[in-house]
Amino acid sequence: QVQLVESGGALVQPGGSLKLSCVGSGFTFSGWPMRWYRQAPGKERELVATITAGGGRTTYADSVKGRFIISRDNKSNTLYLQMGSLKAEDTAVYYCHTRLAGDYWGKGTLVTVSS
Repeated sequence: QVQLVESGGALVQPGGSLKLSCVGSGFTFSGWPMRWYRQAPGKERELVATITAGGGRTTYADSVKGRFIISRDNKSNTLYLQMGSLKAEDTAVYYCHTRLAGDYWGKGTLVTVSS
């Protein structure tokens, strides 16, 4: 079955950096666009970044543009999110997502930005 497993969440100070990973299995990872979403406490889940199947095109939410980079390694079925210049408002659970016949989500990884 389709599985998405995120990792890399941590407590980090404002201004710091962090890299998230998501390993996909149970589907042809290289054939599908992938996305990172996040959900902050008390807020709705929001789309953070998208990458095409081949990795050649990326899009970002305005709130993270210039600070986050989405990438993928189709040989290892891994999606990444490199986060820099982190702010308190980046605190959230980060989810990996793909849409095949339906929507598939990982369980999420918690990023806390605090001094």
